[in-house]
Amino acid sequence: MKRFLLYFVGLAILLSQSSCGYNSMVSKDQAVKAQWANVQNSYQRRADLIPNLVNTVKGAANFEKSTLTDVINARAKATSVQLSSDQLTPENIKKFQEAQSQVSAGLGRLLAVSENYPELKANANFQELQAQIEGTENRINVERGKFNAATNDYNGYIKSFPNNLFAGMFGFKEKPYFEADAASQKAPTVQF
Repeated sequence: MKRFLLYFVGLAILLSQSSCGYNSMVSKDQAVKAQWANVQNSYQRRADLIPNLVNTVKGAANFEKSTLTDVINARAKATSVQLSSDQLTPENIKKFQEAQSQVSAGLGRLLAVSENYPELKANANFQELQAQIEGTENRINVERGKFNAATNDYNGYIKSFPNNLFAGMFGFKEKPYFEADAASQKAPTVQF
């Protein structure tokens, strides 16, 4: 009888721990999903600004059409890569990140080439759009950092004992992080 009582008490403690752990796992999982929505919102803001920027730049005489085409194509590809919070796998995040990197590279080229067009640089609409895109890029970086922080909190929680025992039982799996682009690992060459 005494042994049965100890077994029952142990089981009750274990079950009470799993309930608290489960609720926390759900809460942390939802925090990751909410932060992913913020990341997507920032990328969408950038995608929404691009047509206005392209239309403003089209007005500049003899502007490099291939640069505009690259930006338009990169935007189209990036907006076609839809990734819900339930599809967060390392492979899917990598595909999403690659598509978004092409947009960043295209915008970078567009803004760099625009330096050769004084009438464009003086255009108030262009200046405003350029400032908004720069601000949006900063927002994207902030939201990605917050996503990684929420993911770290979640992953750490489900991997710690005794939560790791219940995480597998309830289907909670590790979530991937945003990683730096491979190109960012190499320092840029500066020549004077």
